[in-house]
Amino acid sequence: MSSEVEFLVKLRDAAAMILDGCESRLESLAPAGVRQASATAQKKDYDIEKIQWQDAKGDKGPFQKSADVNSLDHKQLLKDVQAHKGKMTVQGWFVWVFQDGSTLGRKKRSF
Repeated sequence: MSSEVEFLVKLRDAAAMILDGCESRLESLAPAGVRQASATAQKKDYDIEKIQWQDAKGDKGPFQKSADVNSLDHKQLLKDVQAHKGKMTVQGWFVWVFQDGSTLGRKKRSF
C-alpha cells in the first residue's frame, strides 16, 4: 500500500472513532427521559459476550475476531454492523465486518 493510501485509511478510521465518541458523549448528555427512551429503542437482540471470539493480531495491533456463524448472537450483531456500513461501537467495543462478509472483528474502544 502506498503511504498516501495508508494515511487515508488511518484518517478514515480516526474520523469514524471521533464520530462514535461524539455520538456516545451526546447520548450521555441527553436528559434522563430521552436517554432512557433511546436506550430502550436501541435494545439489541444479541449479547456480544456470548459470541466466541479468538485473539488475533493485525497491522494495528491485537484484536479479536469471530466466525461463529452458527450463533444467533453473531448473526444479529453481523446484521446490526452491516446496517451501520460495516463498523460501529457496541458496549465499548469497536466492531467491524471483514471483507468476507461474515467474519466480525472487535477491539476495545478507548476514549
